[in-house]
Amino acid sequence: MAQSSDGRRAAGSRRATTSAGKTAGREPVRTASQTRSAARTTSRTRPAARTASSTATAARTASKPRPAARTASKTASAPRTASKPRTPKTSAGAAGGPSRTGRKTPGKTTPGKKAAVPAAGRAAGTVLDAAQHLPGVPALTARLTPPRGRAVAEVIKRPEAVLRRARQLPVAAAMLRDAVAPILTGKVDDWRAEYAYATGVQAFIYGFPYIYNARLRHNWVTGPAGPAAVPYAPVNHFWHATKPADAAHRDGSCPNNDTLCSLAWVDVSREPVILSHPNMGNRYFTFELMAFSSDNFGYVGQRSTGSGAGHFAITGPGWKGSLPAGVKKTRPSPTPWLLVLGRTLVDGQQDVPGVRALQEQYRLTPLSGWGKPRAKLPRRRAVYAPADPRHDPLAPWKSLNTMLAENPPPPHHALLLDQFARIGIGPGLDVAAQPESVRRGLIRAAAVAMPLLRQQFLSGGWATAVNGWRYRPQEVGRFGDDFLRRAAYQPLAGISADDPAEAVYLVSFDDAGGRRLSPKRRYRLRFGPGELPPVDAFWSLTAYTEQDMSLIPNPAGRYSVGDRTPGLKREPDGGLTIYLQPGSPGSARAANWLPTSGEHPWFVILRMYRPRRSVVQAKWVCPGLVKAT
Repeated sequence: MAQSSDGRRAAGSRRATTSAGKTAGREPVRTASQTRSAARTTSRTRPAARTASSTATAARTASKPRPAARTASKTASAPRTASKPRTPKTSAGAAGGPSRTGRKTPGKTTPGKKAAVPAAGRAAGTVLDAAQHLPGVPALTARLTPPRGRAVAEVIKRPEAVLRRARQLPVAAAMLRDAVAPILTGKVDDWRAEYAYATGVQAFIYGFPYIYNARLRHNWVTGPAGPAAVPYAPVNHFWHATKPADAAHRDGSCPNNDTLCSLAWVDVSREPVILSHPNMGNRYFTFELMAFSSDNFGYVGQRSTGSGAGHFAITGPGWKGSLPAGVKKTRPSPTPWLLVLGRTLVDGQQDVPGVRALQEQYRLTPLSGWGKPRAKLPRRRAVYAPADPRHDPLAPWKSLNTMLAENPPPPHHALLLDQFARIGIGPGLDVAAQPESVRRGLIRAAAVAMPLLRQQFLSGGWATAVNGWRYRPQEVGRFGDDFLRRAAYQPLAGISADDPAEAVYLVSFDDAGGRRLSPKRRYRLRFGPGELPPVDAFWSLTAYTEQDMSLIPNPAGRYSVGDRTPGLKREPDGGLTIYLQPGSPGSARAANWLPTSGEHPWFVILRMYRPRRSVVQAKWVCPGLVKAT
């Protein structure tokens, strides 16, 4: 998120920053560095008795002389001769070196062992890592942090110098001060900012699906960013993919290469909308119905409603009324807005015309237009436009407040929403009207919560690991009140997540031995006799770059391997081996080859459509990837 350019707000932030460490009518708070400075002055005239704090400081310093490496700020303030080695400090803060009394200081490290970093040091390092995501911090980081490996030591030994450099950037500096100062001083300058930050992290996790879907809806309804590959359609109208996804699609969300998607944002706040499809024969298809909260509430498709032609009414919360003959009612949507995610199986490029013919018969019809074949359906594109966080750091919170008003949460969330309302977060509230310190805390909360969610997904903490595969929990797709997993695994990882009964996705970032998959290595996945994924529809294996969760570019244009892959070669015993590597394994194995990245970290997803009970209940064990010799 970008730093706000509002001059008056920046000026207010500078005034707030200048007053750091002071309280009304009192002397400035003495910092840890001032205390140590006073202790060093006293030690020149008194015996070098060492307190527990000075001993702890000694343990934090390297046990051997340091070369004359200098940060940019040191070079500017105190130039030295480049060839002259730097002499270690001889105060009690120099562990392992001679003190002013000529004795070795406590804290000397054993040769070959590193001194342990105290808990405060580790905490400070964690704060600085999170600070990299704050608005304006890329520029701040270059001026604020010392070279790699010395950041924690700099913060601990010279907290005032760190904070002084931080004050050079108004908004980012104020937030960074809020984050670091309590760790260094044990004091909180502004409890409102800290409370807003602490509560704001929880509010962001709770509200992330609403924030994400507000942006997604606006992009898909109003932004023609390449309609051939990126959804673009009015409200209550389908957008249809016209070809399978490939590496040109860089929007993330782990797209599948097995189906053509049909997507629509639907508004049922005023009346039901009727979803219609033709007879689908034996072809796999599904329409996932996702509420604005990112939880699924229903399905239309081969598994759930059958393959015959049908008409299905999607109703909003609390709707009461009668439906036309021949129209079946689905479970009501818990939110006035919802996303329909249709998927229709496509067997390669040659099958695209057949799928396109079916897609042209998919319909979304408002109840008021039912039975009027010549009625012209409105092509509405007026939806809420989220502010750009690069220009307004409060943009996510403004989106959340608007979406909560538009899509009211369930009544049993009232207690939680009451807590959020105290910092200006809730249906229809004006977050911009909050005090400056609260706004600052919320900006910091959003900056920290976003990478927190990414790390939660990448860590695999939501899953059970077996042979390097991450087995999803049974609640996936409908996490409900499990807000952390709802945010990280549903919208962040892939817009939505199928119910396990419809499809199970196993994700692997590691090989069978638990080692991270490497761009520098080749792997193979072997299904022995009787070990192939048990499904009633089909299965496929797809590789993605870890950085952006998109398909991996490769000269062969191969993005998945599965039970429908042409020419797939089985072994004499009925087993099947898939080769995962950047380059071709040779013509004899080319049909069983899944290209991976030779430059960037990557991972794979095994998709199983209409999985059998052994998969849904996680009793089927998938073999792991092993390093090829």
